[in-house]
Amino acid sequence: MILTKKNFYRPFPGAVNSRLTTKMDFLKPAEIPPIATYHVMNSDGSVEDPSHVPSGVTDEQVLEWYKNMLTETTVSIMDNIMFEAQRHGRLSFYMVSAGEEAVTVGSAAALDPQDVITCQYRETGVFMQRGFTLQDFMSQLTANHNDPGKGRNMPVHYSGKNKVNVHAVASTLATQIPHATGAAYALKMDALENPGQPPQVAACYFGEGAASEGDFHAALNLAAVKKCPVIFLCRNNGFAISTPTSEQYIGDGVAVRGMSYGIESLRVDGTDIFAVYEATKEARRKALEDGGRPILLEFMSYRVSHHSTSDDSFAYRDRKDVDTWKARNDPLSRLRLWMEKKGLWDAEKEKETRATIRAAVLKELVAAEKEKKPALRGIFDDVYAELTEEAEEQKEELRRLMMKYPEEYDMNEHEGGNSGLLSAMKY
Repeated sequence: MILTKKNFYRPFPGAVNSRLTTKMDFLKPAEIPPIATYHVMNSDGSVEDPSHVPSGVTDEQVLEWYKNMLTETTVSIMDNIMFEAQRHGRLSFYMVSAGEEAVTVGSAAALDPQDVITCQYRETGVFMQRGFTLQDFMSQLTANHNDPGKGRNMPVHYSGKNKVNVHAVASTLATQIPHATGAAYALKMDALENPGQPPQVAACYFGEGAASEGDFHAALNLAAVKKCPVIFLCRNNGFAISTPTSEQYIGDGVAVRGMSYGIESLRVDGTDIFAVYEATKEARRKALEDGGRPILLEFMSYRVSHHSTSDDSFAYRDRKDVDTWKARNDPLSRLRLWMEKKGLWDAEKEKETRATIRAAVLKELVAAEKEKKPALRGIFDDVYAELTEEAEEQKEELRRLMMKYPEEYDMNEHEGGNSGLLSAMKY
């Protein structure tokens, strides 16, 4: 067959400008070069191209980033204290973020306060960078009455919608991804109806394990078709609980999946906070172009910590691999070296800051433990505008049991106490 201009293309509706050819070439993934990983800083804290250091970012902002990363890291401060508290029975559960501090803090710093965020369960740095306080964290972790979730969610499943514009964390894997697409579509419709208001994007965090769920694919496809202003931020940390990436997929990571849905995608060094910040800032700009479109960022990192306090990661990986990664690619060390080269940081400041943060975390933990638990009526709140018949029966049965066996219930630990038992549980 001789191809001419007349038959060079066929207007097939299922493909865009697909060229006709007489050569039968199967696409071979192994022959396509892997996607490159964007970075700014080397492991020694040096910058190859000074022009890549984020423009407009002050030394004070970088110091804030570092302190936020330091507060949430495993190295002896918040994560380590909370991990130990769980082992002591003071918390029922905890998840640490070591190795991924730059991903969460750097990306959150590049987003605007009005942007709507949905998270998975390892985004402590996002909450912290956007204004969550140690008191907020401890209130949720200890499930006291100051927790917006009223103590009904697992520890580390923070809720900051009213304070930092981050929706409540849920354990169910990947459900936050279609939520983000829906939020972005709503933002797009709202912008069309109210031109001139500040532009907003939706931002969604998830791990590479969640990217294997069906919700991921449905959300990306819908976002691409409807041109929703959403940024998908994938933390590819190497493990979905105990499953390494080698057993999750054979293809070239997650970024390539975005391109298959027609979404601009970028792979980024997730241990380099400058690269994370710059990539997210540019992704936000792109997501708002031409009425909106989705962007996918794949942040490459390594989960230094165990998956959670319920996990022993050395049952499925070599301790030496973890130690090697920590020695060569720690995001905190990299930024600290950069700050030291600029004269912004030194060993004494490091020691003082760690001591200050540790004291503050312990103080807030002890204070949170002394607070009352949420009122018992909260068990039945916030689900239905009017309780169902079944829920009313359950409420009455709980009230009956508590009245009959008051010694079995620590009523004094809850708001209202024994004196509020009747009012707390009545219709």
